[in-house]
Amino acid sequence: MQPRNMSMSGVVDLAAVKAAGEAKQKAEEARARAARQQGGAGGAGAEGAAGAAGAAPVSLVIDVEEADFEQEVLQRSAEVPVVIDFWAEWCGPCKQLGPLLERLAHEYAGRFLLAKIDVDRNQALFQQFGVQGIPAVFAVVAGQALPLFQGAAPEQQVREVLDQLVQVAEQRFGITGISVEGGEDAGRAPAAPVVPEDPALAAAHSALDAGDLGGAVQAYRNVLADDPANTEAKLGLAQAELLQRVQGLDAARVRKEAAEAPADARAQLRAADLDLAGGHVEDAFGRLVETVRRTAGDDREAARVRLLELFEVVGHEDPRVVAARGALARVLF
Repeated sequence: MQPRNMSMSGVVDLAAVKAAGEAKQKAEEARARAARQQGGAGGAGAEGAAGAAGAAPVSLVIDVEEADFEQEVLQRSAEVPVVIDFWAEWCGPCKQLGPLLERLAHEYAGRFLLAKIDVDRNQALFQQFGVQGIPAVFAVVAGQALPLFQGAAPEQQVREVLDQLVQVAEQRFGITGISVEGGEDAGRAPAAPVVPEDPALAAAHSALDAGDLGGAVQAYRNVLADDPANTEAKLGLAQAELLQRVQGLDAARVRKEAAEAPADARAQLRAADLDLAGGHVEDAFGRLVETVRRTAGDDREAARVRLLELFEVVGHEDPRVVAARGALARVLF
């Protein structure tokens, strides 16, 4: 990942989100006016009491849903750059990048806000931003959005991108961020000590972050050769192998072939890989369960094994994995 040349040209169209948010805001304002008219002086007294109570502490890391995107991201981007982290619970690289972004949000102390969007809960935003895979990081400044980078990345490169974002926001838009004095960071406990990472596992993660998929696969296999129960290495290997399989695929062609030949196991395996890489977990699982049901012999075994591999990517505790495992058992037995 390299720092972008940030033209801030509004490469993502946020008009639909903004229009929906404005309509919602107008409705809320109308309800508020009606409540004030009914409440009379009592309402005014309540407002005064609220003002005396003081402003709420500033949150530097927020979870955002489609319903509050306009208010929490678009409106706030007029006073502070908002960095969006598209993530999912089943995504291993997300679990590497997310804590880093959260730590940097506190360290930068109001020069940007971090908005975390769970793609499984917010598919409309995921599609509107044109996200191809996760983790994916975007920025919104003065209502304009642009992609920053995709995938987990080394801390130094993430810092370079954030520094450039903060500089562009100030120089081109006059947006300098918000004050967090007395907010949630005041008196914040020191960060927990960092536990040194296994060098072999760190090398595997670095290869994956750099896009060296072949190197990452081999590095994770090396870790597992010495420590077969290493769950982090199992997850990393499954992710690297998935990315290796979808690399260079023509998505439109793959999906067309899968639709035209539902009994073609190889076509369904390729489409399932694309489904999962794009965040469509249940579609991927359902496709492979159905392929197991339709096929026999080697094709059936290939579909079953691929489904188990995708379970590793998502994580065995995920409820979608639990449900798909039950569906697979019903088809097999």
